Amino acid sequence: MTAANPPVPQSKSFSTVFLIELWERFGYYGMQALIVFYMVQRLGFQDEKANLVWSAAAALIYVAPAIGGWIGDKILGTRRTMLLGAVVLGLGYALMTIPSENTWALFGALSVIVIGNGLFKPNAGNLVRKIYEGDDSKIDSAFTIYYMAVNIGSTVSMLLTPKIRDWVNALYHNEFGWHAAFGVCALGLLIGLVNYFFMRKAMEHIGSEPDERPVDMGKLAMVLIGAALCAGGAAAVLQYESLARIFVYGAGVVLLGIFGYLIVGSHRDERAGLIAALILVVQTIFFFVFYQQMSTSLNLFALRNVDWSFDLFGSHLWTWTPEQFQAFNPIWIMFLSPILAWAYTHFGKTGRDLSVAAKFATGFAAVALGFYIYGAAGHFTTAPGKTNSWVMVWGYGLGSLGELLTSGLGLAMIARYVPARMGGFMMGAYFVASGISQYLGGIVANYAAVPQNVTDPVQTMPIYTNLFNLLGHWGVGITVVSFILVLPMRKLSAIHHAARASDERVEAEVPVHVRSSN
Repeated sequence: MTAANPPVPQSKSFSTVFLIELWERFGYYGMQALIVFYMVQRLGFQDEKANLVWSAAAALIYVAPAIGGWIGDKILGTRRTMLLGAVVLGLGYALMTIPSENTWALFGALSVIVIGNGLFKPNAGNLVRKIYEGDDSKIDSAFTIYYMAVNIGSTVSMLLTPKIRDWVNALYHNEFGWHAAFGVCALGLLIGLVNYFFMRKAMEHIGSEPDERPVDMGKLAMVLIGAALCAGGAAAVLQYESLARIFVYGAGVVLLGIFGYLIVGSHRDERAGLIAALILVVQTIFFFVFYQQMSTSLNLFALRNVDWSFDLFGSHLWTWTPEQFQAFNPIWIMFLSPILAWAYTHFGKTGRDLSVAAKFATGFAAVALGFYIYGAAGHFTTAPGKTNSWVMVWGYGLGSLGELLTSGLGLAMIARYVPARMGGFMMGAYFVASGISQYLGGIVANYAAVPQNVTDPVQTMPIYTNLFNLLGHWGVGITVVSFILVLPMRKLSAIHHAARASDERVEAEVPVHVRSSN
C-alpha cells in the first residue's frame, strides 16, 4: 500500500454498510407495518387471505437469501449483488405506489421485493464479516452494532409510515395515502444508495473474488433473467394458496431430508453437533410461528380491540395508530440487547452462563407469558371490547425477550455446532426453516380470522383472546419439552466439543509443511 493510497479504516467501511442496511430495513419494516392493513382495509381482503398472502411473502423473503448469497459469492460479487438487491428493493417499493386495486399489481410488487431482499440481505451481512475477517475481538461487537441498524431503521419507519398515510389521506381526501407511505419506503432505499455512492471508496477493497474483476455482462444478464423468472414464480405462489402450500411443505420435506442425509453421512465426530443443530432449528421453527403473529393476528387485534391512547395515572401521554404498535418489538430489542449482552459476559466469566438449549427454553417461557398477557386483554378494558394499550407494551416486551433468547441466538448456534465446510449451506437452511414457519404462523393466525360482517369489538375480543391463550398453552408445552431436552443437548454439546478439541490437537501435531501442502 503506497502513501498515495492509505489503508481505509475498518470503521469507515463498516459505516458504509451499516448505513445502507439501516435504510434498507427502514424500507422493509415501513412496508411490513402497513401491508396486512392495506390488504384488509384498502383491497377488501378477508383476514384469512391477507394473513396467508403476507405469510407466504414472508416465507419467500426468508428463503430467497439462500440463493442470493451464492450469487454474491460465485457469480457477481458480494458488493455488487448487495447494491443490485438495494436497487431491486427500491423498485419493488416504488411499484407499490401505483394506485391500483388489481391483486396482481400487489403480488408483482411483493415478488420484486422478495428478489431484492434475496440479493441484498445475505451479502450485506457477508460484507460486515469480510471487513473484520481475522479479527475476532471486533467482529462480535460489529455485528451487535449492525443489528442495531435493523432496529433503528425499523422503529423509525414503523412509526413514520402510518403517519404519512394518514396525513396524505387527510390532505387529499382520498386513499392515495397508502401509496404515498410505500413511496417513503422507496425513498429510504434511494437515500441509502446515494449515501453509498459518496462513501463507495471505503468499500473498494471489500468483497468476494468476482468483485475484483470487471462486470461480466453475460452473467449479469443471466442473473437478471433468472430474477425476472423467479419474480413471476413468486407472484404465482402469492396468488394461488394451493401453490403456496405445496412450495412451503415441499421445502420442509426437502430440508428435513437434507438434514437426515447430512447426519447419517457425516463423520461420527460431527454427528452430535448436527443433531444438536437440528433440534435447535426445529425449536426455531416453532418460535417463528409465534413471531409471525406480530404482523398478522396481533396487528388486526390492535386495529379492532386495543385502545390506542396511552395514559398513565390519569394523564394522557400519546396516541398511536394500530400499525405503530409493531414498533414496540424493535424498541424492546434495543432496550434488552445490551442487558442480555452484559449478562452473558458476566455469567460467562464465572462459568454460570446458561447453555444455548437452556436459553432457548427460557425464551419460549417468555413468549408463552407474553401471549397469556394478550389472552387476558379482556380483563383490562377501557371501553367495551377495547383493552388497555399497556397490555401490548408488556406483551411485546416478553415476546422480544423470547426473540433475543431464541432467534437472536440462531445463527450463533449454527456457527457453534455445524462443521465449517457445511456452514454456508446450513446458514441458508436456517433461513429456509424460518421462512417455512412464517407461513405456518399465517395459518395459525387464521384461527382468529374475523368474518367481515362482525365489527363489534365486544364480539371480536374473544376471537383473538382465545387464540392468544391457545398460543400461551402451546408455548408452555414447548417450554417443558425444551427444558427436558436441556440435559440431552448438554451431552450432545459435550461430545461435539470433545470431538472438535481432539481434531484441533491432531491438526496441531501435524508438521506445518505437511498442512501447507494439503
